[in-house]
Amino acid sequence: MLKLKRIVTLAPFIRLTFTQMNVSDYNSCVDQYSDGLYRFMLKNTKDKDLAKDLVQDAFEKLWRRLNDVDAQKAKSYLFTTAYHAFIDHTRKQKFKGDYTEVVEANHGYTTNSNNLKEVINMALEKLPEIQRSVIMLRDYEGYDYNEIGEITGLSESQVKVYIFRARQTLKNYLVKLDTIL
Repeated sequence: MLKLKRIVTLAPFIRLTFTQMNVSDYNSCVDQYSDGLYRFMLKNTKDKDLAKDLVQDAFEKLWRRLNDVDAQKAKSYLFTTAYHAFIDHTRKQKFKGDYTEVVEANHGYTTNSNNLKEVINMALEKLPEIQRSVIMLRDYEGYDYNEIGEITGLSESQVKVYIFRARQTLKNYLVKLDTIL
């Protein structure tokens, strides 16, 4: 199958070449990235239906921009699109405010949550949203600092700082739990 290459001239001295996506590339992206993208969104949203919606929206946006997205950067495009949609949804929910349902926060450690996974999830909940997102992209999904920067819109040094701070917070939280046990 013939791959179309598009040359984009940003300035007289800068030329970028990228491989235009086709339907086969799109289907390959769905097969390769849908599970990882869903896990990332589920970890952020903690709502299966919302995570599925955000993943579907990301793939729909990729489909609509099929001719504009470089096939080699489709993964980054998908994660970036889904992440920004999640941020938009979170911001809307903050203003919306659901007062019909009041949930009491459990701030103490219970003996029922001896499961290490639950303890780590509780620790992740304590992190600010941006720190949780970058630590999950790095440690759960295996992205490098540069890719995380592209997805979140942060510089590489900012990503490193947020990951360092998140790990410090997690370490302190887990050490406190260890002394309680």
